[in-house]
Parts: sequence; structure tokens; C-alpha cells
Amino acid sequence: MVKELVVIGGGPAGLAAALSARENGIEDILIIERDVQLGGILNQCIHNGFGLHTFKEELTGPEYAQRYIDLIHENNIDYVLNTIVTHISEDKVITLMSAKDGLYHISAKSIILAMGCRERPRGALNIPGKRPAGIYSAGTAQRLVNIEGRMIGKKVVILGSGDIGLIMARRMVLEGADVQLVAEIMPFSGGLTRNIVQCLDDYGIPLKLSHTVVDIQGDKRVESVTIAMVDKSLQPIPGTEKTYECDTLLLSCGLIPENELSHQLGISMNQVTTGAFVNESLETNVEGIFACGNVLHVHDLVDYVSEESKQAGQSASLYLKGLQNKEGKDIRIVTTDGVRYSVPSTLNVSRMQERQIIRFRVGRVYRDAYVSVYVDDTRIKHLRKRILTPGEMEQVLLRSDELHPFENIDQITIKIEEV
Repeated sequence: MVKELVVIGGGPAGLAAALSARENGIEDILIIERDVQLGGILNQCIHNGFGLHTFKEELTGPEYAQRYIDLIHENNIDYVLNTIVTHISEDKVITLMSAKDGLYHISAKSIILAMGCRERPRGALNIPGKRPAGIYSAGTAQRLVNIEGRMIGKKVVILGSGDIGLIMARRMVLEGADVQLVAEIMPFSGGLTRNIVQCLDDYGIPLKLSHTVVDIQGDKRVESVTIAMVDKSLQPIPGTEKTYECDTLLLSCGLIPENELSHQLGISMNQVTTGAFVNESLETNVEGIFACGNVLHVHDLVDYVSEESKQAGQSASLYLKGLQNKEGKDIRIVTTDGVRYSVPSTLNVSRMQERQIIRFRVGRVYRDAYVSVYVDDTRIKHLRKRILTPGEMEQVLLRSDELHPFENIDQITIKIEEV
């Protein structure tokens, strides 16, 4: 079987990318999804707050996903469920496996990677103590409570202040649990400010920054955890330990893009994001393979995932039609002085759209600082920001007419400049 475009992942990124490709004239599209339904992680995110940018109204996660699923059906875009991609060869032959069809192969002319991300497991956190029942990742807890209708505990401690952990703090309270606190090893939260306010402050749940779990007590079930303050090197400070009785520990300690398939393909990876390096078309270093959504870098808003993925679908359609501009050179986007990374990481002025969004995250909290953009040594943007935090993705908009006056650009630099 040969397909023009194969989209791997049927979550918000994959759905938006497939729809965009169809809108741009690509008819032969297949979405591959490993779950039992389209929609991805949104299906278990039953809280509201989605869609304000995309649909100009506030939706729950399943409602947001359903908007796109309905469009997939209306446009007769093919998809398969309960199907896992096990391998992609250099010539874009995809190996798939499902209970229904067994092991089979599909050849693709172009591929969009939209596999999303997974939670950082407890084993990667090096928490000492025993391994009793009652320890869950926040995402697993969300699925158990919201989809399977199980109550996972009555007295809860949460380690990590990522958005899923903050949202589950509120969710557990609404289900009748006593949430003792949220401990965060960093001196700042990893989640959106609005989630800190709406999920912790509004429910009287304390957030202890620069704190971590140093011990877990309990044999068959968690009985208590010990929390300690950490120093600037993130090491526990002796004498600051405090033990909290609980029967459940939720871990919300970061997300990791699902890039095993990308590694197989030899795609160049960014060590900061653990996602692929991409150009302004969201194309990887492997021709005809694009990446978007949380497999590229972890987003804070699904609306931005949809916006980015729409661009990936459009770029893939240009590639398939042979309309991709091959002229010009790739200019490095250098991130420094507080900016951790950027997406894209290179920019071709001859190929870029009239308006190109550059998304990035900062490494710490900044107040009353400037986001500055330099073309070589010339500063072209100096944007004042009241606050910049690692938990919220930032962006700058570059216009092609701002860059055309420059000749032989060596690099574009994005940095934070403090007052």
C-alpha cells in the first residue's frame, strides 16, 4: 500500500496537520493512532480552558478534540485505530502492527510525526524509599479518575507543579480527597500561572517551591512521605525534613516527547527539548518528514499545538506538490541569555511565510525584562515583558519584510535583556 501522506498520531497535532494537508489539496492521507479512539490526551482532560484561541470559546478537552474529529469525518480522511508503528525505514516504509491486521507495511511519500509526549517516570527521579502501592504519575491518575471512574486515594501529596499535577490537585479535591500540598524542586512552578491560581490558590492547596520528596514510607500502601527543602544545587538540606501522612503520591515531574521513531530515522534531535530540530517549514533534516505538537516540543496550550500543526500540514502539501522553494540558505536561530531553545531552529528567508512565529521558553523567572531579536549584530526587536516564566511558552513574530533588507545573514539571535 502506498499513501501520499501518513500522519503518525491521532491527537490534536495529528488531526490538525491532516486537516490542513487536506485543505491544501492532499487527498490521499492516512492517520495512524495507537489508542482506541482519536483525540489523544484530550479525551481525559475533562476540565475546561481549551479552544479560546482556536474556536473563540471555552471548551473541555473532549469537546475540543471532537471538533477536529468531526472535521476528519466530514473530509473523509482515513484513519486506523489500535495500531502501533514499530519502524520507519529511510525510504519511508512504515511497519505497523494491530490485533486486527497483524504486521504490515505502508509506503509514504511524506510523513508527519505527531506522536505527542509521555510523562517522566518515577525511576528517572531517583526517589529513595520503598515501592508501595499508591504512587501514580499525574497523567495515569487523570485517566483512572476521569475515564475509568476510579478513586485512587483520599489523602494526596503531589510532587511536581506541571500543569497536569496542578489540574489533578483540583480534581482530587472535587472528588473528596484531601490534597496536602504540591512540592516543586525548582524555585518556580512548571505550570501556567492560571492553573496555580485556579487549581491551588482557589482551593487553599499550598505550593512549596524548592522542596522535594526525600523518602516514601509504607509497605503495601503509601503511608507517608517526607518532604525537604533543597539548596541552589537542588540537594536536600538536612534538618528541613517534614513528614506528611498520605495514601497517594502523584508525580508531575515533566513530559518527554515520544521520539523513538525519530531516532530510528536518524533525525537530528535537540538535547534541550528532546524533540527534532526543524526549519521554518517544520521539516526535519530528513527530507519529506515533518514534526509538530508535543513530539517536537512540549506546549502549554493545545491551541498552539493546532496552530503549529496546521503549518506542518501546509508544508507537507507543498513538498508533495513539488512546490517547496529550494533557494536561499538556512540561517541558524541562536538562543542565549535565558532563552533555552527555539522552534524552528533554522530559518530560510526565501521560503518563510510573510509572518513566521518563533516559539521558545526561558530558563528562569524574569520580571520587567526584554525579549530581543538580533539579525547578526543589529537588534530588530526589543519587546518588554512584565514577566517571563519557564512554565509558559513565549513567542516572537518575524516578518519576511523585516529580514529582506539584510544580505548574507549569518544568524538570528533571540535573548533576554534585563532592565
